[in-house]
Amino acid sequence: MLTHLHLENFKAWQNTGDLRLAPLTVIFGPNSSGKSSLGHFLLALKQTVLSADRKSALRLGDRHSLIDLGTFQDSLYDHDLSRELKFSLRWKLPQIMEVINVLKTNQRYLGNEIVLDVNVQADSKGQPITNFFRYQLLDEGHPKLTITHRRKGKEKLECSPLRLVRAMGRKWPLEAPEKFYRFADRSLSRYQNADFMVEFSLAVEHLLENFYYLGPLREPPRRVYAWSGDTPSDVGSKGEYTIAALLAATAANRELNRGPKKRRYLFDQFIAKWLKDMGMIYGFQVVPLAEGRKEYEVLIQVNKNSPEVKLTDVGFGVSQVLPPIVQAFYAPPDSIIWMEQPEIHLHPSVQSNLADVFISAIKANEKGKPRNVQLIIESHSEHFLMRLQRRIAEGEVALHDIAVYFVRHEKDGASIEPLRINKDGDIENWPENFFGDEMGEIAARTRAAMERRKREASS
Repeated sequence: MLTHLHLENFKAWQNTGDLRLAPLTVIFGPNSSGKSSLGHFLLALKQTVLSADRKSALRLGDRHSLIDLGTFQDSLYDHDLSRELKFSLRWKLPQIMEVINVLKTNQRYLGNEIVLDVNVQADSKGQPITNFFRYQLLDEGHPKLTITHRRKGKEKLECSPLRLVRAMGRKWPLEAPEKFYRFADRSLSRYQNADFMVEFSLAVEHLLENFYYLGPLREPPRRVYAWSGDTPSDVGSKGEYTIAALLAATAANRELNRGPKKRRYLFDQFIAKWLKDMGMIYGFQVVPLAEGRKEYEVLIQVNKNSPEVKLTDVGFGVSQVLPPIVQAFYAPPDSIIWMEQPEIHLHPSVQSNLADVFISAIKANEKGKPRNVQLIIESHSEHFLMRLQRRIAEGEVALHDIAVYFVRHEKDGASIEPLRINKDGDIENWPENFFGDEMGEIAARTRAAMERRKREASS
């Protein structure tokens, strides 16, 4: 789970500052303010991890990639190639990491968090290269081990307090870093006790391979869905694999509950119950067209006395809310899920209920264990926020499990402000024009009514 993010010189962001990320993090702000760039940056890191090209510091992508950032110059703040792209990720490990010095086995370093700091700059051809990266292993916030790879001038690898010992006869120079986070195998082989560094690279890969993104533009409903028994990794950036994911989870007999000591449901029943509790439908099921066929249809019963109809024959909202709900519970434990506008096409009351779904998602259990899923939500919904505030006041969700931000675009780029929410659910630093100028609209309407009455009285 990501706990902090710091980003400099990326797209609209000159400097985000240090952002605390909670299990449920919600980001508000006007259009084109820079909100989406934060999620796109993490997508770029993921596709770099997945890339077979170890020499590329940052996979910028193309139309077949998770995200297409264009050129490195396009990605930099102010399109200035002299700037360094800098970022810092801090995350909790799913289990304690133990580093043992193989030359002195009594030297052990344990930690439950990692910090990765990275500087990427343009080479002479304008391509990104990793100039610096550093790992810190933390135990309850206290640094236990630091590993630094510097590239400026001569390659340099340092580790403290564990001291690296050169292997006999291996005097070749250090290799350049691989991607933005990996130590080259040849570099590690120079030392007798550097094999443990691979564990840090693997930790980055585990983190980013379990990062999932759902965009704001989702596929319209279909009359028939094909599924041949495969297990998709997620619902897709447009929700195109939602039904396949639901069928795969149900076929695997995945059961979930909404928290400790709550009733367990098979995956499709779990999703159906949420749709019903949100007030959207009465019944929901996915059934094959015929026995032995790989084509399925989604049947909806709008209310208790209505007939079942296909998903295409009801309002657009059900098909649009399915991907965010399924993704929130389908993703594997310890996942990070970034969603843009999950409330799109939804009635205000359903937007409010969606906040309850996401609170449940960060508290849900599977196989008797917490799923520890993190949700980062971009939203424009005032109703979503108000329900979140209410649940805080009611004690349904702890303050430390929530982080809310407001993004605005200023002359020096995007800026982000944490909203201070107290235990009563009140926002103590409500931003100006957070959801538009409501009082201005009321005042303008009142003036217009007064002027109309004057005109009517004088005519």
